[in-house]
Amino acid sequence: MRKAAGFAAALLLALLAGCASSTDADNANSNPSAYGGINTAGTTDEVTFAPAVNNNLDFKKAVGKNGTWVVSMLNDLTFTEELVVEGNFTNREQPARKIALYSQDAEHNIAESFILTAPKMTIRSENTQLQGGIFTGNVYVEANGFSVVNATINGNVYFANEQYQSTFSTANQGIVSGVAKVKK
Repeated sequence: MRKAAGFAAALLLALLAGCASSTDADNANSNPSAYGGINTAGTTDEVTFAPAVNNNLDFKKAVGKNGTWVVSMLNDLTFTEELVVEGNFTNREQPARKIALYSQDAEHNIAESFILTAPKMTIRSENTQLQGGIFTGNVYVEANGFSVVNATINGNVYFANEQYQSTFSTANQGIVSGVAKVKK
């Protein structure tokens, strides 16, 4: 009898979870702002959610051209190859990209900060924000609006031109330990 009750409970939970997933997806597609406005540019019926990544492969996918507008880390990650942040994404109908080097609590406060290490990270997505942790390596900026928010870059920031440099910001507790200059 206990086995039958346990099986029935598990089956009921599976059915409810399936229904909730479908309902959540339907609501997200009809009202992206209910889910933080997380939306990929150029699509009206596809909504992406902030992946919380804990491995190199998932991180590279998330920051790639077909990734998501925001990616959140769950632990330190180290790469031996270049990272490329690219693709056109939006948040609240504005171009945006966020690399959250932290986990957060229920009140959206930083719970734990992490270190992302790579020899080079190239930023090609407009309005990319590096937030809440440490990036160790050099950053090459090839887009407008790159910002460092409550985070540190242990390395240099190089801009492909003066326009990209003029839209760069460290105004909200952002730190660059090296130089920030145009390098062609």
